[in-house]
Amino acid sequence: MDRVALRGLKARGHHGVFPKEREEGQTFLVDLVLGLDTRPAAADDDLAKTVHYGIVAEEVAAVVEGEPVNLIETLAERIAETCLKHEQVQEVEVRVHKPDAPINVPFDDVTVTIIRSRA
Repeated sequence: MDRVALRGLKARGHHGVFPKEREEGQTFLVDLVLGLDTRPAAADDDLAKTVHYGIVAEEVAAVVEGEPVNLIETLAERIAETCLKHEQVQEVEVRVHKPDAPINVPFDDVTVTIIRSRA
């Protein structure tokens, strides 16, 4: 399976379990690795035979900016479902970063990574 990756997609969301997170929101970063067969697109040099990663990026940003959830695990699941709606995408790895998570000790990042497939 071939891979198309989008890394560091930024969007502002209001996800979290604390009222401040819901009220003020924060920036989330998303990394995607889409698994698909790129050979048909490459053979014909045809965008219609692959995944349009610009559209995927817009859809994922809309999920992050959309309905709030408590957990980034839930957010990652919704993002995976959105990616798998594209016919060519057979598998997706989603990593959601929450660099401004409300943690009282120094840290660089919090991430959740999931892998989902059609099978």
